[in-house]
Amino acid sequence: MTEQAPQGVDPHIPNAARMYDYFLGGKNNFKADRDLADLVLSVMPEVKVGARENRALIGRVVRYLCEQGITQFLDLGSGLPAVENVHEVAYRHAPDARVVYVDNDPVVAAHGRAMLANPDRVAIVLGDIRRPEEILKDPEVRGLLDFDRPVAVLMMFILHLIPDEDDPQGFVAAYRDALAPGSYLALSHGTNDVATERVMKVSEFYKRANASFTPRPGREIGAFFGDFELIPPGLATGPGMPWPFTDPGHPLFMDEEMTRMAYAGIGRKP
Repeated sequence: MTEQAPQGVDPHIPNAARMYDYFLGGKNNFKADRDLADLVLSVMPEVKVGARENRALIGRVVRYLCEQGITQFLDLGSGLPAVENVHEVAYRHAPDARVVYVDNDPVVAAHGRAMLANPDRVAIVLGDIRRPEEILKDPEVRGLLDFDRPVAVLMMFILHLIPDEDDPQGFVAAYRDALAPGSYLALSHGTNDVATERVMKVSEFYKRANASFTPRPGREIGAFFGDFELIPPGLATGPGMPWPFTDPGHPLFMDEEMTRMAYAGIGRKP
C-alpha cells in the first residue's frame, strides 16, 4: 500500500523529525522513516527511552523558565506535535504565554497548524533555523514575540542534526545577539563523549536521512552559550543532574551510560 504524503514531501527519504516521532511512538511517519529508525535502534535501543526523557526534559525546562517570569518562547526545530508541547506546558504556568514553533518540514508545519487552538498566542512557522535573519524578521514571529522583552529560545535536540559546515556556532550566536537582556537559551545536544563506536554507527545511518547526526564533545556544546550565564549546574549530563534537568517526582528510566549521551543547559543573557 502506497503511503500518502503532503505535496512537496518525498516519503521515500527518511526524515529526522518523523524518525523522532516514531521513537516517541507516534504515527506521523512513513516506512522509510521507520526502516532507518529501526536500524538506529538495532545499535542503540535506548533511543526510544531517550526520546521520551527528552520530551519530559522540555516540559521541566519550560516550567522552570515560566517560574523565572518568561512568557515568550521561540522553539527552534520543534519537530512534530507530541505530548506536553511547549505551549501546553507554558499555559499551565503562564496563562498569557506566547509560543512560536519553527521547523523546516512541511509535514511538521501541517500537523502543527492543525493542533493550534489559539492562533493569537501560538504559531508554527515553516522556516530554516540556520537562517536566523529570516526567522527573526518573519511576520508571524514578530507578530507574537516582542524582542525588546525577554524571550526564551529553545534548541532541544536539534543542533546535533546540523553539521559543522552549516556553522551552527555562528547562527546560534545570531539568535543570542537578537535577544534582550534577561532572555534565555535552553538546549540539549547529543554527545560523542561516551559510547563513541555506537554513536559513530548512528551517525553513519543518518547519512541516509534528510539531516545528518553530528554529536559533539561537551566543550563544543558549551560554546553555544557564548557569554550567557549558565544556570547551575551549568552544562549538565549524567543521572545526577539537579533540577531543572531532573525532577525528584519523575523517575529516570535510562541506564547511566545513556544519561551521559547528551548534555543540557540553560543560559541567561546578562
